[in-house]
Amino acid sequence: MNSSAAVDAATPGEAPWPSPSRGWWAVGVFCIAAVLSYSDRQILSLLVEPIRADLHVSDAQIGLLQGAAFSLIYAVAGVALGRAADVLPRRLVIVAGVLVWSLATLACGYATSFWSLFAARAAVGIGEAALAPAATSIIADSFQTHRRGAGVGVFLMGMVVGAGGALALGGFILQAAQSGALRGAPLLGALAPWRAGLVVLGLAGLPVALLTLTVAEPVRRHLAGGKTSLAQAAQALFRLWRPLLPLYFAMGLANICDFAILNWAPTLLIRRFHVGVGEIGSVLGAVVIVGGVAGSFGAGLVADRMVIRAGAPARLRLAVVATALGVIGALLAIAPGPAVIFAMAGLWMLASTTGQSMGITFVQDVAPGEARGLAASLISLVNIGAGLALGAYLPAMILDHVLGDPAAVGLAVTIVALPCAIASAGLYALALNRLRKAAA
Repeated sequence: MNSSAAVDAATPGEAPWPSPSRGWWAVGVFCIAAVLSYSDRQILSLLVEPIRADLHVSDAQIGLLQGAAFSLIYAVAGVALGRAADVLPRRLVIVAGVLVWSLATLACGYATSFWSLFAARAAVGIGEAALAPAATSIIADSFQTHRRGAGVGVFLMGMVVGAGGALALGGFILQAAQSGALRGAPLLGALAPWRAGLVVLGLAGLPVALLTLTVAEPVRRHLAGGKTSLAQAAQALFRLWRPLLPLYFAMGLANICDFAILNWAPTLLIRRFHVGVGEIGSVLGAVVIVGGVAGSFGAGLVADRMVIRAGAPARLRLAVVATALGVIGALLAIAPGPAVIFAMAGLWMLASTTGQSMGITFVQDVAPGEARGLAASLISLVNIGAGLALGAYLPAMILDHVLGDPAAVGLAVTIVALPCAIASAGLYALALNRLRKAAA
């Protein structure tokens, strides 16, 4: 494995690293794009009841809209767009992605049936699949190893803020529309509240696409020399399969927990405890943001200091500890009230984002420069292809076909999330063990 010193060593004639201001500007822009991306992706979790009433769909169909409609096309498009990030200007790949997912989110707001909303969600998945591979590749080429964790952490922080922001923004827009505050507003006044929220998010993407054009494209580093085919890039990654395989699956299982909790905790709070949408949006959104920021940016800073002393394995050690502690957050079935549910969601987000941040940064540390986009797209393939599809759908399927009780949302979430959280911690530990053996 590459040590941090080896990764940072410049080859003769290699360009100097970008200035910190240039690198952090790119991170800041990508963080904003990530906020928007996750807001567009996650807002449906707050719109379950009005969508069911308006489009006459079941919980299982809602699970498909939240999960498979988005995740399957995201997973397929992600590999192709990850490869595009390795061979095309990465900044332009991101700009195209932002435009596609924003227009598709706008279309979601005007959907008139389950299938039209399904198709629009699929288009959102195509656009969003462009962001993570290209952004993490640019970040990896903008920061040395002992500073890279903080950069990746801030980018991932944007996703977490987006997840919480979707809840907060969605709750605010729903309340505003229900109170008549949007009456007469262009494009929004005649729309149902849930539709207005989607249209607002779709329009917000247009200035973000323009902002992305201000990011400079850094020099690609640690290349094998010459152009690398897809087969050669895949082969370069395959040589690292022993630690990477359990690491990828650890992140995928953690994402199943993420989406089970984030997509269904609002419904649990509404159906079982009759909590208002506004309170859910503000409180749950806040705890998700706080836990996620601590787990992405905070853990990234801590890990960067650990890497200086102990090398790349330090990131995985932190992932193991955090995920093991986060298992408590999957026990929503035994939560006695809303306050405990909010706390459990925040704890799990702290644990999950710590593991994700460590895993993604570690992959960018060890992946060859010509395969970084592909490596990141494979993370997205597992995280979104499995995590979102299963995390959003399985609780709904258990509710409809096993429990038969719409109020048993907490039990359905725990049945899905608890074993996945335990297995995720074990797989992070397996990846760490294999890395140590390879180093020895």
